[in-house]
Amino acid sequence: MYQWRKFEFFEEKLGGKCAIPEEVEGEITCSSSGRGKLVIGCDDGGVSLLDRGLKFNYGFRAHSSSVLFLQQLKQRNFLVTVGEDEQLSPQQSALCLKVYDLDRRQEEGSSTASPDCIGILRIFTNHFPEAKITSFLVFEEAPPILLIAIGLDNGCIYCIKGDIARERITRFKLQVDNALDRSQSSITGLEFRVDGPVLQLFAVTPASVTLFNLHSQPPARQTLDHIGCNVNSITMSDRLELIIGRPEAVYFYEIDGRGPCWAFEGEKKFLGWFRGYLLCVIADQRSGRNTFNIYDLKNRLIAHSLVLKEVSQMLCEWGNIVLILNDKSALCIGEKDMESKLDMLFKKNLYTVAINLVQSQQADAAATAEVLRKYGDHLYSKQDYDEAMAQYINTIGHLEPSYVIQKFLDAQRIYNLTNYLEKLHEKGLASKDHTTLLLNCYTKLKDVEKLNVFIKSDGEHKFDVETAIRVCRAANYHEHAMYVAKKAGRHEWYLKILLEDLGRYDEALQYISSLEPSQAGVTVKEYGKILIEHKPVETIEILMRLCTEDGESTRRGASNGVYLPMLPSPVDFLNIFIHHPQALMEFLEKYTDKVKDSPAQVEIHNTLLELYLSNDMNFPSISQANGDGEFDTKARPAAAGISKVVTNGKLVSNDKDISKECLERREKGLRLLKVAWPVDMEHPLYDVDLAIILCEMNGFTQGLLYIYEKMKLYKEVIACYMQAHDHEGLIACCKRLGDSGRGGDPTLWADLLKYFGELGEDCSKEVKEVLTYIERDDILPPIIVLQMLSKNPCLTLSVIKDYIARKLEQESKLIEEDRRAVEKYQEDTQTMRKEIEDLRTNARIFQLSKCTACTFTLDLPAVHFMCMHSFHQRCLGDNEKECPECAPEYRSVLEMKRSLEQNAKDQDRFFQQVKTSKDGFSVIAEYFGKGIVSKTSNKQTGALR
Repeated sequence: MYQWRKFEFFEEKLGGKCAIPEEVEGEITCSSSGRGKLVIGCDDGGVSLLDRGLKFNYGFRAHSSSVLFLQQLKQRNFLVTVGEDEQLSPQQSALCLKVYDLDRRQEEGSSTASPDCIGILRIFTNHFPEAKITSFLVFEEAPPILLIAIGLDNGCIYCIKGDIARERITRFKLQVDNALDRSQSSITGLEFRVDGPVLQLFAVTPASVTLFNLHSQPPARQTLDHIGCNVNSITMSDRLELIIGRPEAVYFYEIDGRGPCWAFEGEKKFLGWFRGYLLCVIADQRSGRNTFNIYDLKNRLIAHSLVLKEVSQMLCEWGNIVLILNDKSALCIGEKDMESKLDMLFKKNLYTVAINLVQSQQADAAATAEVLRKYGDHLYSKQDYDEAMAQYINTIGHLEPSYVIQKFLDAQRIYNLTNYLEKLHEKGLASKDHTTLLLNCYTKLKDVEKLNVFIKSDGEHKFDVETAIRVCRAANYHEHAMYVAKKAGRHEWYLKILLEDLGRYDEALQYISSLEPSQAGVTVKEYGKILIEHKPVETIEILMRLCTEDGESTRRGASNGVYLPMLPSPVDFLNIFIHHPQALMEFLEKYTDKVKDSPAQVEIHNTLLELYLSNDMNFPSISQANGDGEFDTKARPAAAGISKVVTNGKLVSNDKDISKECLERREKGLRLLKVAWPVDMEHPLYDVDLAIILCEMNGFTQGLLYIYEKMKLYKEVIACYMQAHDHEGLIACCKRLGDSGRGGDPTLWADLLKYFGELGEDCSKEVKEVLTYIERDDILPPIIVLQMLSKNPCLTLSVIKDYIARKLEQESKLIEEDRRAVEKYQEDTQTMRKEIEDLRTNARIFQLSKCTACTFTLDLPAVHFMCMHSFHQRCLGDNEKECPECAPEYRSVLEMKRSLEQNAKDQDRFFQQVKTSKDGFSVIAEYFGKGIVSKTSNKQTGALR
């Protein structure tokens, strides 16, 4: 013990020495503390209460003679005292026990106010004979129960349990082993120990240490040791250990016997326990002075040492230690703050002591880490790098890692740095940069074994996966990178390494096949370009499994047909074929052959059409091989022109200008145009506008003609033939599309005639054939025909001579027929006028003898009409103003006239009839002939014009 270091971790408070207030007049015999006060008992029977700073609060007379023992309770503001009072009779002892309620004072505001005494109890009775009291202890059970233990000089312990205020108590006696020497059997100390529901009592005599188990009935006794101690040399540690002091050492006891001992020489006047420190007042017999030591047993140091006079009382309150001396002076000693203690140790470079100190006092982790950092810095300055790193490792979680990393990077201590980074990863506090640095350390050291342990550790990865993969790739540790990627489920990285770094395409395809369909689809989208370039056939097979139900057939299992997989569309994978259109064409063809009702069939057909109709898929992978067997990457020219028609009247491309491969693709394209536009569908299963553009851009006239014909754009059809100067095909097309009986457009012949009229070359044969159909269907008047053909200087009059002659003959016949009709209408009109005049000027004689309605003999009253019909009046009823026979015909004529007049106001209908009629003049003449236009108002006529 003499080798223990001494430190000044404590300091005197209140400016050094202070004194007990003058209000405390008698000699101090006992003391207690608690609830923020010191309680002092004196030999004159007075009790004084002192506040913080040893200021007198109030006092009162507890006993008439002397206060021997007292204890301030913690749970309730009660004070229990033992003292001498007046002896009422010779048979009764003067000693009694009192309980005061300090919250209830009789005279408020007075310095001599006495608290209420709620219980007085005689200690000795007939069954408990009187003896000298040597120790006193109170244990607070559940209120209001108290357990009071009173130790006597005869080795007995009187116990009083219950509610003393209501005198509901029980008494029992505990007996320590009787010793022959009465001085060796005196109870010198008592301490309670609570272990869960078990209450135990330590009893100490000068010759023994005994433990009573109060939980059992009767209480069980156990002798722990056959040595004891004197008065005031007993205390309890915070770990419920009994501590007794003897001249040679300080002994610790637990319930099973003696524990460790510490050899502190000297007579122990007082023992105490304060915040993990052992307090000890040791008497020096030679000098007559006392030494007050504070021992830190964990760290084996003396936290404070002080030489002083005779000590009377030792208490702990307000977070300080209070020593009361015999001369009524006092010392208040308090612990320094942790920062001050550490600064003291740091100045002496006692870092080990500082670390032990903060750990033993359960300081927060940040403070401990700061001490470890300073110790590490100290060791680092001495170039003790291994020990310094050991301290820095203990600071992980509190010290910024870059502080340590920078030091060891500068010192080029890669082994120490590797160790630190490993610990950082073990605790899950490493960032991406730390992972990068650690892996670089492994690779520089070429420590594959540690790299394997780090990468292939069991459980979850304690590092950033992406960073580890990236660093391993950069250092050419591809297998390690692949292991991390596979374990973490980072399929994209696994495939990136296989494809970009290792070129193991078969293994990559096999790995993709093992993935779930959703994950496989994502990876193929990302790396499909590389796979298509090197393994097109296998990649297409994987895509087919993903996009069709084949890939899901093994996963349906117990679904019983209820499971409907969400299959990806081939359109989602078009981007991977950007440089390989031939493979794309093969993939889409396989898909369309297998899946007939795909939701994306429009997009698929559009893509296929673009591939089929392209004159030159100008990608290096699709270029044709030249004569040397090498691939020619130059773009091939487009179709140079269009040849003559074949027998079916459609245009074809010239084989000399277009390659065989292109012709085959165009045949597929034309077949797709037809198949994807069934007869029963109004719209095709592809984008018509896109198909037209593709056909025009690539000179694919066959497809263009088919689309125009399906859309009934007949004029665009013949425009294609006109552009190609294909006269034979043009006439054949008009024969097929210009037949109105089959739903054709006869006006095509007019466009055809106009084309020949503006052609500027001799086309007499074609014009004659066209005129035949124009004459047959009466499409154009002769004057228009003459105007159209007059523009072609290569045509002679002989071409249209026969046509004009026939037309003139027809016109002559029509004129003659019209003249005869006019004469007939004039004669009829003249006859009608004479009849009207006769009705106006001459009388009519009615000679009918029968009723027109009932055919009976006509009798009066009768009604005769100017139309020469006669009726009985009874047959007419109320309708006597019109003839029942002639009225329906007359009304229909009137209704027709009103309808015509109404139609005359419908301008849109009039102009529509004029526009759609072959001869607009005949429509206008009909309106005039029916008297419709002439009877409209000026405003309406102007609008009509």
